Amino acid sequence: MYQYATFVLFLTLGIAFQLSHGTVVNVRDKDNQLCLFANLTVNFSVSYEVADNKSAAVEFELPAKVTADESTCDATSSTLKLNFGEGHSWSVNFTINGKMYQADTILFSYNLSDTTVFPNSVLNETKTVAVKPHITDVGVDTCYSCKSKDTIEADAVNQTLWNVLIQAFVSNNSTSENITSCAADVPITPTPTTHATSTTTAAPVTNSTTTAPPPTTTPTPTLPTPTTGKYSIRHDENSTACLIANIGLRIGFKQEEMNFEPNGTKVSGSCGVNSSELILTSNTMTIMLTFTNDTKKFRLHALNITGKTSFGVLFSEANTNLSLWEAAVGTSYMCNKEQNYTITSPLTLYTFNLQVQPFGVKNGVFSTAHECSLDDTSILIPIIVGAALAGLILIVVIAYVIGRRKTYVGYQTL
Repeated sequence: MYQYATFVLFLTLGIAFQLSHGTVVNVRDKDNQLCLFANLTVNFSVSYEVADNKSAAVEFELPAKVTADESTCDATSSTLKLNFGEGHSWSVNFTINGKMYQADTILFSYNLSDTTVFPNSVLNETKTVAVKPHITDVGVDTCYSCKSKDTIEADAVNQTLWNVLIQAFVSNNSTSENITSCAADVPITPTPTTHATSTTTAAPVTNSTTTAPPPTTTPTPTLPTPTTGKYSIRHDENSTACLIANIGLRIGFKQEEMNFEPNGTKVSGSCGVNSSELILTSNTMTIMLTFTNDTKKFRLHALNITGKTSFGVLFSEANTNLSLWEAAVGTSYMCNKEQNYTITSPLTLYTFNLQVQPFGVKNGVFSTAHECSLDDTSILIPIIVGAALAGLILIVVIAYVIGRRKTYVGYQTL
């Protein structure tokens, strides 16, 4: 659906208590009806590499002057995407679940070649970080409000949101006066202390001895093998895939393991000469895989996962110094066996039926595969055969020596 957006720096709403000087955006649909409203302040703190293997840090704010032509509105999902400066963007996607909606993922892309923001940067690429915002259980036809500061950390980027007022699914062409406040804005009511009169009741005396039954333990259910998802990225709608991946994923966070469900997953990302990204967003989790190459070999260089456990615990873990799934550029990496990798101390990644090619894809299909050591039986078979032959030769030699010794003893007796 085609949308266009209008922007005002100061907008007076029917909500008298909220007046902000942050970034204000009205997104309208093709019928010129208001479908998404946002008024918020976002501060970024970014660490980046400069000369002599040193790092620098900059802080800047989401400007009031942005463009939102790529924002979209739908009946069940909406995306607010704000482009600003020289190739920077900030976006958040929303989905409806029954009578509630939530923000699933925030994607922040920053262009290190913008010397006005990142002076002396040794890199000229655009980097993207994905984080899980703390915007959940917002009632439909209400505005989400959070005046308190909320800092979300991921990789080398800290994002701080405050003075937030958002309605992702606007109806009747006007924002709602009903508010869903964030937990930080809700005052804590102290629990009253009661002074109850203490009474002691003597326990009945019985002559029989009762043994308490041993506690029963519920065994942890074994997860089935995760469904293998088939994902691809294209430069545009008219081109063939430039990144393809088949993979079944399981995420282990602390003591809990969760299968990643590919059905209904939103696939996004980008293909570059030396860096490519695959971003998978489900209802409960966002996984961003960053691949790099040195013109000869590619590898999985960075992994960023944000999500929510079955207990409702939000988490965000990242590792930007990986060297996994290495293969020659122009080939694919394949490993059908289950593999597990410790990404961070609380986060483990499990893969099943993996085949990935982030560079040099031709005609949208996988090239020759570099198989992992778990799959490569071509080496094991000669080793096994060689060991068996060596054992057989050893047995023949021992038998020959024993036979010679018995013959020599017989001649001595004569």
